[in-house]
Amino acid sequence: MLNHKIKTNNIHLHYIEYPALGKPKLILLHGITANAHAFDGLVKRGLNKYFHLYSPDLRGRGQSDKPAFGYSMEEHAQDILGFLDYLKIEKAVLCGHSFGGLLSVYMAANFPERVAAVILLDAANEMNPNAAKMLIPTFSRLGVLYPSYDVYLRMMKKSPQNTFWEEAMESYYRADVHIGVNGITQTNSNIANITAMAVGLTSMPWATIFEHVHQSCVLVNALGIYTCDEPLLPMRQAKKAVKLLEDCTYEEVEGNHQTMLYGKGAEQIVGIIGNFYNKIKDKVAATEMAS
Repeated sequence: MLNHKIKTNNIHLHYIEYPALGKPKLILLHGITANAHAFDGLVKRGLNKYFHLYSPDLRGRGQSDKPAFGYSMEEHAQDILGFLDYLKIEKAVLCGHSFGGLLSVYMAANFPERVAAVILLDAANEMNPNAAKMLIPTFSRLGVLYPSYDVYLRMMKKSPQNTFWEEAMESYYRADVHIGVNGITQTNSNIANITAMAVGLTSMPWATIFEHVHQSCVLVNALGIYTCDEPLLPMRQAKKAVKLLEDCTYEEVEGNHQTMLYGKGAEQIVGIIGNFYNKIKDKVAATEMAS
């Protein structure tokens, strides 16, 4: 695993790379409240044996002056375009979880010349009318459960799944949530930004956006209970999303919105991604990513 930081779209963007020379490249886009280490479970289940992986840190955003959660979808997309330009990747296969999946869909619809195929991991939750209600408690807990953000930082540092942590990232997290160096919780405008973004995502015209995605894709759905006694993406909403996509297959894995990335769910996802790529590789080869 290699750690990098680049300048793109007027920000510093941190990303990790799992080299696999000679293997096809795959861009991993994480959810809005997680960093790139969210995909550690997929890597441990062997995804890096089949793909040369890149995962930009959408949340930390390096030492940027821009608030991570105040970004529009267009600004996030521009960051990814700059990231692809830096890597000299002409046309990418995108794999996104949650918000990262929605960002992948947005890019496929609006920048089709840069997206070869899309892999969506529990990523059509805006089809669920309860999505905002289910997500907001998850976001707001940062400002409620931790009297000091230091508690949260210590928890992340010690997490056995966290292979992405670097000491320099502490300043990124503090900047995101406006926590002072002494650990005292201050007015947290970015928590409000997260909530506003969750509400905004559920009000975007995703049905129309999905209909503009013509690339091959697969939507992987986790049916385990997440919050409000239901999955974040119930089967009916997931299948509704699939029908809006021109060339998409539907798969289910064990776990819920988060645990699908670890354990049995991760193992299943790695297999699904491998099978999906084998089916589309000839189509992708015509527009293969630049070396």
